[in-house]
Amino acid sequence: MNQTVAIIISVVIAFGITAGLGFVIIPWLRKLKFGQTILDIGPSWHKSKQGTPNMGGIMFAIGIIVSFAVTALCFALSGGKLESDFSSVIQGRELVLLIASVCLALGCGIVGFTDDFIKIKMKRNEGLSAKQKTLGQLLVTFAYVLTLWLSHNTVWNIPFIGTVNFEKNILTGVVFWLLSLFIIYGTVNSVNLTDGIDGLCSSVTATVAVTFIISSYMLNFAGLGILAGALLGGVCGFLCWNWNPAKTFMGDTGSLFLGGLVAALGFSIKCPLLLLPIGIVYVCETMSDIIQIGYFKITHGKRIFKMAPIHHHFEMCGWKEKKICVVFSAVNALGCAIALVLMYFGK
Repeated sequence: MNQTVAIIISVVIAFGITAGLGFVIIPWLRKLKFGQTILDIGPSWHKSKQGTPNMGGIMFAIGIIVSFAVTALCFALSGGKLESDFSSVIQGRELVLLIASVCLALGCGIVGFTDDFIKIKMKRNEGLSAKQKTLGQLLVTFAYVLTLWLSHNTVWNIPFIGTVNFEKNILTGVVFWLLSLFIIYGTVNSVNLTDGIDGLCSSVTATVAVTFIISSYMLNFAGLGILAGALLGGVCGFLCWNWNPAKTFMGDTGSLFLGGLVAALGFSIKCPLLLLPIGIVYVCETMSDIIQIGYFKITHGKRIFKMAPIHHHFEMCGWKEKKICVVFSAVNALGCAIALVLMYFGK
């Protein structure tokens, strides 16, 4: 089995499991009355989505994990090498990186699941407090970064700068820890903010997954391609149920899971800084929220956007949800293309 076949199998398995689980999990969520409560501050037309089954992210979380585990195992048993030549210095470092990536996604997903469960059980859109959610995410993130440090996954290949090994001294070690914690926490919550309308987070993340698949060929890192393929299949399978009008929402269970996985994949390509162009829509969503809140406080009530995050601004301007998904995904694909060019020419 070669790398291309393995990636295709990973995509197909994840897609099949995720799409198929919709026939089981959505009725189950509906039976348990795990429906979404729509905030009064949101667009008025979102009220029609009241009661749509939430926590649908369970579907692709299962699909992605199972697909990756099965495909990676079959690929290895067939004689394929999951790791790249980069790992030859310390055998097994990238295998640890892949396992840690899944664990980071799963850990973030568990935090999201807890938040969703509290929201639904208490019938309000509050869930965990900001401090509780932050603490949960930071604990999971800390465990992931510690794993990177102990497994010597501390080398970044920064475009036009070169290879940077953060284990050189205490100062670079501190920089590595602070940067890593900030990047992961920021990425996870940026992906979470993007999940605001039907199909948006899934469609944007599909472009991200394709980018990491291409990156796996550039780095000769088959394991990365298989995991990214599982991500692509999972979000595409979920789109079968989440495209407008959505039959289910991914909830924080799904968006935090995706955020953790996207962040981990950024570290897998040895340059998490490239998450900025790879996830340009995630960045814009977060920045629009920060700008809106900051401007509101400074001007005592004035707003720059009609509503934040920015996808709601375009909704208020009259854009349909499907149009927003297509345009935002195209913009993100452009950012992904820029990242790939930086990877290739910035060596």
